[in-house]
Amino acid sequence: MSSSLRPPARVASQSVLSSGQYAATRHAVWLGTAAIITDQVGRVLLVHPTYREDDQWLLPGGVVEPGEHPHLACRREITEELGLPDLALSSVLAIHSLSQHHPDIGPGTPCPGEIRYVFDGGTLTPDQAKAIRLPREELSEYAFLETRDAVQRLRPVDGQIMLAAYRARLGNTATAHLADGRHILDVPALDHHDVHIRYRPLWDSPLNRGPVPEQLPVQQAWAWCFVPDGRVVLVADPGPRGALAMLPGGTVEKTDATPEAALHREAAEEAQLTLTDPVRLGWVLDETGEVYGGVGPNARLRLAARVTDIGPAAVDPATGHPFARLLATPAQAAALLGWGPPGARQAELAAETARKRWGLPVASTAAMEEVPAEGMRLS
Repeated sequence: MSSSLRPPARVASQSVLSSGQYAATRHAVWLGTAAIITDQVGRVLLVHPTYREDDQWLLPGGVVEPGEHPHLACRREITEELGLPDLALSSVLAIHSLSQHHPDIGPGTPCPGEIRYVFDGGTLTPDQAKAIRLPREELSEYAFLETRDAVQRLRPVDGQIMLAAYRARLGNTATAHLADGRHILDVPALDHHDVHIRYRPLWDSPLNRGPVPEQLPVQQAWAWCFVPDGRVVLVADPGPRGALAMLPGGTVEKTDATPEAALHREAAEEAQLTLTDPVRLGWVLDETGEVYGGVGPNARLRLAARVTDIGPAAVDPATGHPFARLLATPAQAAALLGWGPPGARQAELAAETARKRWGLPVASTAAMEEVPAEGMRLS
């Protein structure tokens, strides 16, 4: 027989194996599940197990039992661990493959490796959060934590999984496929820039819709800056504990003739945005002005503006480094800002203002993406 007609060796060897012998050649791993569950301001839920000696926390979830599907296992674990029997799982955020010799596996643990499914457990209402009941023999406490704090309480690989899964939810990107905590496909923008959510107690305060009182100085001007497809531009300021997303804008300086002038200047410096027709949406009361040196009561102005041009990325003169520039729907931006339900309402107000004032469409739900380094011509 010629070599071209000879069957591949792998097929030939498989054909002579019994079913049991063939089954024994297959890769076997543990199967686990976890869920990303948050409160209304975007903090992620972690639980503290009583059975671990390393004092590290976990996402809700657990072991998939023999013959059990991962999504059913996750629902069962959420019911057992949190006492929440009706919590829906809306999507698979991440699938993670852990090597059997990964350094985060405890010494002496005969682990053949693990495949873990991470599901989206959604956002709990305050009443649902109050209804959490832990099995005290298994879990000693739970906490809702900002992602920068959560990663400090998790094993390193678990922190990487949590961040990738949560960012897939925030950025509306495809299911994250990970191996030993690292993306095996393209790295999404939020992961590339290590963007986190920080809960800001002041900034989720009610938005006052009327004019700023004359006796109240305006210390800050931030804007929902809209591009023609209805999305907004966010900037992410890198730092030693990761980047935090912000609306373009900043402090009103003495050299700024108006808060709107400050907005134009800051948007150009931070994100290289050219803006037109800024409109005031309202203001948030800062009772102490602590961040401005304790100046006392002041107003933080919120505006909407239309972006006519985005220039090439450049160094911000105030910080000495470039900011990441992200395109997001207003709803995505509100979630990433950590402003809670008031922020979501402000995002809706901004989008409605953009529709009425400039005829912009409601942004279609899509993956959050980065503005190209070379910028974008919009007009």
